[in-house]
Formats: sequence, C-alpha cells, structure tokens
Amino acid sequence: MTKSQDFIQRSLVVLKPDTVQRGIIGEVIQRFERVGLKIVGMKMVMPDEKLYRMHYEGIGQMISRRGEQAFRYNVEYMMTGPVIAMVLEGVEAVPLVRKIVGPTEPKSAEMGTIRGDFSHMSFGYSDAKGTGVPNLVHASGNIDEAKKEIDLWFNANELYDYSDLNEKYTR
Repeated sequence: MTKSQDFIQRSLVVLKPDTVQRGIIGEVIQRFERVGLKIVGMKMVMPDEKLYRMHYEGIGQMISRRGEQAFRYNVEYMMTGPVIAMVLEGVEAVPLVRKIVGPTEPKSAEMGTIRGDFSHMSFGYSDAKGTGVPNLVHASGNIDEAKKEIDLWFNANELYDYSDLNEKYTR
C-alpha cells in the first residue's frame, strides 16, 4: 500500500543570473510558495565552472543533448553573476516545479509559467548570438536527477525539516 508520505518529493531550483539581476527573485519564489511548496534550503552562491560542469554535464548530460557549444554558452552565462539555489519540498514536487517553470526554451513556454511570463528567448536566437539562454530558472528534470543535484548543491546541514501552515491544505 502506498503511503501519502511516498508522494513527498524534493526538487532543486536555481534562480539564474537573469532572475537575480532583473530583481524578480521574490516574484519567482512567490509562484512556488503560492501552490504550497515549502522551501527547505536556500542560499545565494557564485559557483565555479567545476560545479556547473558537474551539474549540467555530470548529472544533466547537456553536451549529449544539445552539444558542446551550447554547454559552453550556458556555463559562461551562468557565471555572469550570483544565483539563488533552493530546495523545494511538496507533493510530487519535481513535476509540479517543472509545470510552474515551463519548458526549457522560453519561446515555447505558455503564459502563466515563469518562463512564459518573464522571458521569450529561443534556442536559435541564443545560438546565433553566441550566448546561453536566459531562461530564469533551473528545475530538476526527474526524481533521480533531483536527488543528485540536491546532494551536489547542498550539504545535509543546510536542509531543514519543519512543518508549515500550507501543509494542512496542500498535503
């Protein structure tokens, strides 16, 4: 028998340099909080190329999916400023976060998603321009990826278990 606790997941979310530099951190975080996701870890960091390589290629296999040039553009873009790394927890958090964020290519994102409401770049344009896609947010793609990403970005003592009032209505 499946227990309700089996549906509680954690997802890594990284608010990228364009979110931080545009001053829309609060608006983006609010989207997650409003649906009842709980922040169990959060920090502002300026990762080095080694962490981004482990994240985007070691876990995400970006080179095999989009090529070395797209990977290089993305890492250069990510290193243009600090990011906010968060771990969100909730009922089926991984697919819920992906739904809220929208597809990776902002041009394809529906209005009402974070990428659809705050960005519009296409892969073609960014490739022609020679830059990464400023798509505001990284969100774990699946449960296995989320676990690996959280372990990469956070130490166990940076994550917190606590109850919040939303749980009464969202769990």
